[in-house]
Amino acid sequence: MKSKLLIVPAIIVLIAIFSGAYVVDETEQVVITQFGKPIGDPKTDPGLYFKIPILQNANFFPKNLLEWDGDAGQVPTLDKTFLYVDAFARWKIVDPLKFFQTVNNVVGALARLDDIIDPAVRNFITSYPLIETVRNSNRVLDKLDVDANHPQEEELLAEVSTGRGKITQGIMAQAQPKLADFGIELVDVQIKRLDYVEQVRKSVYSRMIAERKQMAEKFRSEGEGEARSIEGNSEKELKRITSEAYKIAQEKMGKADAEATAIYAQAYAKDPEFYMFVKSMGVYEKTMDKETSLILSTDSDFLRFFKSYRDQGLVK
Repeated sequence: MKSKLLIVPAIIVLIAIFSGAYVVDETEQVVITQFGKPIGDPKTDPGLYFKIPILQNANFFPKNLLEWDGDAGQVPTLDKTFLYVDAFARWKIVDPLKFFQTVNNVVGALARLDDIIDPAVRNFITSYPLIETVRNSNRVLDKLDVDANHPQEEELLAEVSTGRGKITQGIMAQAQPKLADFGIELVDVQIKRLDYVEQVRKSVYSRMIAERKQMAEKFRSEGEGEARSIEGNSEKELKRITSEAYKIAQEKMGKADAEATAIYAQAYAKDPEFYMFVKSMGVYEKTMDKETSLILSTDSDFLRFFKSYRDQGLVK
């Protein structure tokens, strides 16, 4: 009977021990509260700890880096260019006791970050011109020359004196002292997206399209000029070849006529009468046939050979 009575207190003691024990791992830190008020020092080292069951509560907070993602908003730059700016930050809890006493939990901390980082981002964006926000240095921009023979002229940009890196550092410097009161350390702030508002974006796109059309028109005109030049050279070369061929042909024809004339002259010189006879026969053959009628005088030299042959009785 005594053993049964001892079991109940033992069970109660075990339950109390287990409910009072808690484990803190490497990514956590704990603040112990009693009746809603923190007591003792925060537990930041990993290990097994104990608290008074029921009376005390363990409030766990992350010890690793946490993310804050701001809402994208429309912000004007110093030169009155409206941008959509989207920033993000990394932060961590460095004083869990102060964190618990001020913002109580991560959700409350994110609301405070919104209230502090967003105005800092807007303040710095509006304090600098657009070129300072989008560039870090005056490094020469890398550009692809479409035409190697006619490289594009380097576009002149405004000189960068501050740059995007220093702007984000300024945002951190402005926001960190305000967050220190909540036990928060701001590790990093960056701008993850910059974009023109719709109206400005349309204007930029229209200008880009106009520039590309101008470039395309330039290439077309250069191509047409090159085509005309090639056609002119081809026409010139064709005329040169034709004239040279005609010259060579005329030279050869002249030489051939000269040789033919020389042969005719040699033949005529050997037997002029026979030469005249052969030539006359050729003319007769070409000019007369069975249906040809000629009316000539009797002393016509054209029929000299006919009269001679008739007198000799060779023809009728």
